[in-house]
Amino acid sequence: MFENLESSNGRPVELDVGHLVDKLVARRRGGYCFEHNMLLKAALEEMGLGPVDVMLARVRIGGTGEDRPLNHLLLRLTDRGRQWLADVGLGGGGLLDPIPFEVGVESDQSGWVYRLVEDGPELVVQVVNDGAWTDMYGFVPVPAPAIDVEVSNWYTATHPLSPFVTSGFFGRRSVDRCLTLFVFEQGLLVERPVGGASEITEVPRTEVPALLAQRFGIEGVTLGTNGRLDLIQTTAR
Repeated sequence: MFENLESSNGRPVELDVGHLVDKLVARRRGGYCFEHNMLLKAALEEMGLGPVDVMLARVRIGGTGEDRPLNHLLLRLTDRGRQWLADVGLGGGGLLDPIPFEVGVESDQSGWVYRLVEDGPELVVQVVNDGAWTDMYGFVPVPAPAIDVEVSNWYTATHPLSPFVTSGFFGRRSVDRCLTLFVFEQGLLVERPVGGASEITEVPRTEVPALLAQRFGIEGVTLGTNGRLDLIQTTAR
């Protein structure tokens, strides 16, 4: 589950494995890309598939050509001599499975089709949306040092102009459907069935907590008097 309720409420986003296991596994919370993929990296290495490279990317979804910060994280791993790109942290529209870390190879995942293409010095992950190839994010295929991951996470979670501070983002992915909710002054629900066209629905901010519980499985979200969405703090179950 993708959600940014920590950063949008001024709380730090911690990436140590113990905290991630407690939050994402024990408390069944969601998180954003740095959290999901750093936990996946730890799990893959525990399974003997390491070392796993971490890379930083610039999200291109909804872009107008302007430069964007390195605020997305993905993984590269090697299994039986072949390299793969793994990413479980891109909102509601990301990969279902790893894709080959090879330019031009199309990967059909239950009807969702992805590929990796070149764009100058960057590699770009694309998906077929509404009948056309769409850029998801671009990255230079060079492993990022831990300090760069820490700084990018800190920027994403704390900069006053970061969309993860000023807005709410929620995503849920299943084999047959992609759900993404953007919350600005009001909510904007984007629903895309596999092989079908996107449907966009405006949602009043007051209805967002109920929508998150019903469609995203995120229960306990409240709308405060300050207009911010937050989650009733839970303990491990």
